[in-house]
Formats: sequence, C-alpha cells, structure tokens
Amino acid sequence: MGIVDDGLNKAVQQAFTRPIPKSAGAQMRYLVKQLKGTRAVAQQLGVSQRTVERYVKDQIRRPRADLAQRLADAVRERWQPRVRAQARKRAATSTGVVVDVRARFGFTAAPGTTDDARIRHLTLALPPQHAARLFNAQDSGASEQQLRGLAAEALGEVYFRDGGRRAHGLDVELTDIEQMQFDL
Repeated sequence: MGIVDDGLNKAVQQAFTRPIPKSAGAQMRYLVKQLKGTRAVAQQLGVSQRTVERYVKDQIRRPRADLAQRLADAVRERWQPRVRAQARKRAATSTGVVVDVRARFGFTAAPGTTDDARIRHLTLALPPQHAARLFNAQDSGASEQQLRGLAAEALGEVYFRDGGRRAHGLDVELTDIEQMQFDL
C-alpha cells in the first residue's frame, strides 16, 4: 500500500453510511460471518482459531494494539461493499474526485523554460475520466509508481495544461509526496 492507494481507499470509506462495529467482539463476529468460519479469520489475522472463538464469545474484550489495528483494517476492507462500489462508480462516471496534494512537481518542457522541480500545494477537482483511470488501475493491481504516474498525468492535464489550452507537450513528474488526500 502506498500514498495514492491509501488515499483512494480512504476517500471511498468516507462514503460509508454506517460506521464499522466498535467492539472487538462485534468486529470479530462480522469477520467470521464474512469469511464463513473462525479458521479463515484466524489465518487472516495471524492468531489462533481458539483466540477468535474467545473474541466471538466476548471472553476477550481488548485486543493488543497491533491485533486491534489488523482487525479494524480487515473489517473496514469488507464493510459495505455495495456502498463502496456505488461511490466508486459515481466518481468514475459523473462527479470525479477532489485531490489535495503537497508534493514536488518536476517538468519536461520545451527548451527555454524552467524545469526545476519545486514543492506545490494543489487542491483540484479531477474530472470523472481521470477518476475512472485511477480506480481501474487500483482494481487491476497497479503498483504505487503506476498510480503516481496516473495521478501526475491527471494533475498535469487539469492544472498545468488546463485541459489542452496551454503548455502543450509539458510532461509532469510527481515526486516527494508529502501528503495526498482524495475526496469523492
């Protein structure tokens, strides 16, 4: 997982209509129901099957910090799949995504122009076609570098080239990402 991948996942999670279960027992029961058994949950979380059973029966209430994080992440990953799919589809077809990024942008441009990389803070609305490309690449298992390339291309098209109205032939490179957040 990288910055772009995590940012896309967090943006989709904001579309949830209900919060994930709070207690460890409720989270464990949800995972047991989703994965159809305590053995599968135990393998996913890296604990024994008996430990999972004890959480399900509320015999253990407070997990260790690392297990609590793995448990919450596993639940969040499977929580409200239809709501998640609808939010992604809406962003890819009609609304697009808003990206807030602070990173170093470098350029490959025509001779005589500056191509020195510098840090910029941009907040832009990306059109649906760029959102669709990002989500499709994420679904197909693209690497973090490929996702960064797509994000740089989208930012270059929308901000630097202004939809093809200026800076023709400008290639944008995105490096040293300090922060990147997406919003649907």
